[in-house]
Amino acid sequence: MAVPKKRTSTSKKRIRKNVWKKKGYWVALKAFSLAKSLSTGNSKSFFVRQIDEYLFIEEKIKSLNLSQ
Repeated sequence: MAVPKKRTSTSKKRIRKNVWKKKGYWVALKAFSLAKSLSTGNSKSFFVRQIDEYLFIEEKIKSLNLSQ
């Protein structure tokens, strides 16, 4: 089994940890940006079918009345 010869310095640990955190930050920022563009309808990379909220609620009410 591989064992490190010497202890990793604190500064090297911090650098590696910050690189890891920065990658996560950018991925989260990109995901949030995509979600925002999808919710506002400004997305150019996804085709999202917009459902009229009123019609959706009306269909839900009809389905509830049929089951009674």
